[in-house]
Amino acid sequence: MSESTTRLSVFKTYKLYVGGKFPRSESGRVYEVSAKTSAANAAGKGKWLANVPLSSRKDARDAVVAARKAFGGWSGATAYNRGQILYRVAEMLEGRREQFVREVADAEGLSKSKAAAVVDAAIDRWVWYAGWTDKIAQIVGGANPVAGPYFNLSSPEPTGVVTVVAPQDSSFLGLVSVIAPVIATGNTAVVIASEKSPLPALSLGEVLATSDLPGGVVNILSGKASEMGPHLAAHQDVNGIDLTGATERDLARDLEIAAADNLKRVLRPRKEDFAESPGTDRMTAFLETKTVWHPTGSLGASGSSY
Repeated sequence: MSESTTRLSVFKTYKLYVGGKFPRSESGRVYEVSAKTSAANAAGKGKWLANVPLSSRKDARDAVVAARKAFGGWSGATAYNRGQILYRVAEMLEGRREQFVREVADAEGLSKSKAAAVVDAAIDRWVWYAGWTDKIAQIVGGANPVAGPYFNLSSPEPTGVVTVVAPQDSSFLGLVSVIAPVIATGNTAVVIASEKSPLPALSLGEVLATSDLPGGVVNILSGKASEMGPHLAAHQDVNGIDLTGATERDLARDLEIAAADNLKRVLRPRKEDFAESPGTDRMTAFLETKTVWHPTGSLGASGSSY
């Protein structure tokens, strides 16, 4: 082949990530995703990037089934093991750093250097949460002083299956910042990616599939939060919902009302700078506290014990 011969472009096919597999939407629908234009050319139309699946409520139900199936094994794993797997995600992202820099630059209209800083921060965020998996119980649990001859111990437990409406504008760092704390504490997640910038999220599914994370722990859907959100908010097998990306008018309110039917834990949207240190509140948002009483062994006022 001569040097002047040009190659055909090989376009990437983006798919959903559900149950550790990569299906297309069962509806067969897709929608176009374009690059975000720069501030200097805000009126221009960005270049076409890909056609991505437009998920249906059937895809959302399939994702919940996969998340519930994975919950027992993931929540039952040791916290140390979960930390190892989250760290492995960071390792795999490091190896595909250049790909994510390109995708984030296109998705958010950033220069290559600014996109690289975002990707590096997202990798560091995985490492940060990996370090918390076996420490969060010491922050929110412990021994309680009680009147009587008893040990009284409080221990955090994961809530269950959590729906995450990912941030609309922070397509990668924000995405990682809402997914990582959910799974670090033993929950499983059904994620609705940013509607206008879903490519970094769908590529993250490829990383998760190769990083020892059991299939079904994280399930990533692309499409409209306004279409899938109400079904997931009302789903009786979903235990919590993070509304961070529910920015459409009245959407967060409607989803919160639907979530009340089975007393889901709800994290309402708020103004956030995802570049700042995240703290522990996103981990504790989807934890339950189990308190156990046990006799100390005292036999009477004399203080004797066995």
